[in-house]
Amino acid sequence: MKKERPTMQRSFSKEIGDKADRKLKAQKEKPRAWSGFGLFGIIGWSVVVPTLLGAALGVWLDKRYPQPFSWTLSLLVAGLIAGLAMAWNWVEKENQEINKKTNQDDD
Repeated sequence: MKKERPTMQRSFSKEIGDKADRKLKAQKEKPRAWSGFGLFGIIGWSVVVPTLLGAALGVWLDKRYPQPFSWTLSLLVAGLIAGLAMAWNWVEKENQEINKKTNQDDD
């Protein structure tokens, strides 16, 4: 029974030390809430801008080169898909960076 107690104490002490280290590292880094809001803005703009550019180009093409289909609708959807792809790429990069930092902190 005496042999179990020191092992448990070391384990508990290590856990407390690890939590303290993570807390100190988190205090040194910029707040995640603000970076999260910035990320939402970047994602929003990366979807909106290509969508609006596609719609604007579509309106211009509809006036210059009329077709049986709508250039505006077609390019609006194409811009939306391109914007969503860019946003997805951005989120994946951020997620990989966060996971990389987390894995480095655990080592």
